[in-house]
Amino acid sequence: MNRLALFDCDGTLVDSQHNICAAMDACFDAVGLPRPPQEKTRRVVGLSLIEAMQVMAPDAASAMHVEMAEEYKTAFQRMRLTGSVDEPLFDGVAELLEALEADGFLLGVATGKSDRGLNLCLDCHGLAHRFVTLQTADRHPSKPHPSMIEQAMADAGAAPETTWMIGDTSYDIAMARAAGVTAIGVAWGYHLEEELWDAGAHHVAAHPREIIELMRKPA
Repeated sequence: MNRLALFDCDGTLVDSQHNICAAMDACFDAVGLPRPPQEKTRRVVGLSLIEAMQVMAPDAASAMHVEMAEEYKTAFQRMRLTGSVDEPLFDGVAELLEALEADGFLLGVATGKSDRGLNLCLDCHGLAHRFVTLQTADRHPSKPHPSMIEQAMADAGAAPETTWMIGDTSYDIAMARAAGVTAIGVAWGYHLEEELWDAGAHHVAAHPREIIELMRKPA
């Protein structure tokens, strides 16, 4: 079986916090609701949009959640058109991907982003060619459902025992545990380290180089 390293995107590969908070503020403005605290917005990063809006505005009707999701997408698209989207790679991520690929790992992404958003992000950094499987919210239930990981393993010819899910939120860790794969949390993202442990992380890394060392260890 092939070895697969599967990554979340926002908060794991790239730092997109400013963009997400700005789009969420614009979304709330558009539907006439008070802007949420940034910490609350950070809490839903990783969820698909409808599920995120259910958490952000729990008292709103289902139709409002749908409208909010559309307003969020519109705000993000407007930001891209004006060149105000900035999604820098976290320090050490490029080296991590190169090292894992050199060690024979296949690489993939499992993210709450849309296909369009993920492709634009990866293209911006010249990374699209590195990944053999890209799983997004457009084709799967929201995390922590294991569907993204299951499809990624099928695409890559990997098994649960040869797959690692690397992410920054408790949703990533719970998804990994549901799929029966090794769950690696990253401490540089949007959920606290203790939340990653509480969700069932097998390991939590403080820097990408720790992941290289961890995944080079014999099973």
